[in-house]
Amino acid sequence: MQRSRLMQRTAFVVAFSLASSIAMAQNVAVVNGKPISKAREDAWVKELTKQGQQDSPELRKQVKERLIQNEILLQEAQKRGVAERADVKFMLDVQRQNTLIQALLRDEVEKAPVTDAQIKAAYEQQKAKVGGKEYRARHILVEKEDDAKTIIDQLKKGAKCEELAKSSKDTGSAKNGGDLDWAAPDSYVKPFSEALTKLTKGQLTDAPVQTQFGWHVIRLDDVRDTQFPPLEQVTPQIREGLQQQRVQAFVENLRKNAKIQ
Repeated sequence: MQRSRLMQRTAFVVAFSLASSIAMAQNVAVVNGKPISKAREDAWVKELTKQGQQDSPELRKQVKERLIQNEILLQEAQKRGVAERADVKFMLDVQRQNTLIQALLRDEVEKAPVTDAQIKAAYEQQKAKVGGKEYRARHILVEKEDDAKTIIDQLKKGAKCEELAKSSKDTGSAKNGGDLDWAAPDSYVKPFSEALTKLTKGQLTDAPVQTQFGWHVIRLDDVRDTQFPPLEQVTPQIREGLQQQRVQAFVENLRKNAKIQ
């Protein structure tokens, strides 16, 4: 009889231990009696991997610690009745709305993913739009027209533009000998751009060019076809841009069909 009771007691202990082990396997931690499920950990890890992180023991350790800390703080917030405050309820509602909206927009993007063909078409369209030439020029900017004329005379007599440019009002380019690097002509103000595009390689402006900044002496060092980055380099930016266009069109269509009074 005693042996039978002992066996029953042992079986109960084993069964209880087994149940506890299974429960612990389903949880990553228990904080003040409240379990943190492994499913929550998995959900966090899944979201982080979407953002580019790798699922690893180290990542899971970090997630576990974050979940534990969050649970401790949430329990304390509940004790203090923080969730019942009007301002907190408002913020929770705002966050809920934002989460739902972001999920909706993400679903809309994923419903019809941007294709490689669409990316290439957008790339070629932008490439054709940019087109044209890039110019590499040097300039010297001064306050008075007469000073600019004097500089032109000095340059024609053999003075080096790089040396004279050190006294330029444009301190940014002055330290580089007046070099403006490669740029499209429309990146400059109109009078400067018009004068620049009339020059041939190595040519100097015969007369000073006036802009709102002062008087310029310009020399064209080189011209080339506009440089465009390879498709592989800009694919992520193009994809994001096309996705944003799709989201914008989706939102505008919903608003167009909404009954707003």
